[in-house]
Amino acid sequence: MFKEETIKDVVVKEFKVYRDQRGWLIELFRQDELPLDIFPVMSYVSETLPQICRGPHEHASQTDFFAFIGPSNFKLFLWDNRKNSPTFGHKQVFIFGSDKPASIVIPPGIVHAYKNIGSVPGLVFNAPNRLFAGEGKKEVVDEIRHEDVPDSPFRIDN
Repeated sequence: MFKEETIKDVVVKEFKVYRDQRGWLIELFRQDELPLDIFPVMSYVSETLPQICRGPHEHASQTDFFAFIGPSNFKLFLWDNRKNSPTFGHKQVFIFGSDKPASIVIPPGIVHAYKNIGSVPGLVFNAPNRLFAGEGKKEVVDEIRHEDVPDSPFRIDN
């Protein structure tokens, strides 16, 4: 059903790594590089163990701003599930992390999942443009989960 092609509105930015004798630094995001409608309102870091997958799921109104920086590598899967999108039915797969640090903007309606394909735990930073569970965590979480749906078209390959 989904064909492997570029997805409209997904923005990938490979990071410039600034290295010196102390180590390295990466700018995750800059206010002057993001449109106001996707400007983050919170951030978090998650650890994913080796060979573990998170997702697939999508959001109705939330835009995710993920940064994959290591210390492992992740395989990221995207499916355009937006019926009115010119790239509806497209799928993209990326590998980001310690070997290729990058950020990616994932708009609402893009089903996404990522798998730690390395041998060590990996960290993922996210700075979404909506608060998790809304103000004071009193709203329904904006998440449509596909992990346990029988015959889901959103399949994670290895």
